[in-house]
Amino acid sequence: MFTGIVEALGEILERRNEGGNASFLLKCPFTDELKVDQSVSHNGVCLTVTQIEGEAYWVTAVHETLLKTNLAKWEKGDLVNLERCLQWNGRLDGHLVQGHVDTTAHLSSVADENGSWRLRFTYKSAPGFITVEKGSVCVNGVSLTVINSTDDSFEVAIIPFTWEHTNFHRLQQGDGVNLEFDILGKYIARLYAQGQPKPTGQ
Repeated sequence: MFTGIVEALGEILERRNEGGNASFLLKCPFTDELKVDQSVSHNGVCLTVTQIEGEAYWVTAVHETLLKTNLAKWEKGDLVNLERCLQWNGRLDGHLVQGHVDTTAHLSSVADENGSWRLRFTYKSAPGFITVEKGSVCVNGVSLTVINSTDDSFEVAIIPFTWEHTNFHRLQQGDGVNLEFDILGKYIARLYAQGQPKPTGQ
């Protein structure tokens, strides 16, 4: 479990394709605090540390993860938003994030608002993919507040600190990002769908 508050940017040093999977070697400031089998959020995707090499560590993404996230496009030199798992004796500054990406979205517009940035993301609508005004959403592992929500898009406002300390400053229009919708919203949507009467004849 995570909070969506990014701790550091990791740099991909190497990529190895292994059958349907892909392994990545990343360097980050807190590698010396990691251990094998530890869970770390990478752009919102929960991956397990499999090996540590000095200031860098390895993780592996299975074929299913590559299909449903933007990890398939990761290459050497890319920057990744990193967060270690939540400590229950600490403050929850973002919102509860599982590290289980629901879908990907595309950055459809970026507006410079003289001190902040407004980003719009568009995704393919599906049951359970819900955002609400002032609600939470996790984009590339970052907990953000939703504005201007529609059935297949939403906007977020990015402050300078977040812009500089995440990989948002590298995003360009059309780029893909990982989305995890608020777990509470997904449960409510599921319960609502189960409570609806079935169409006549079924």
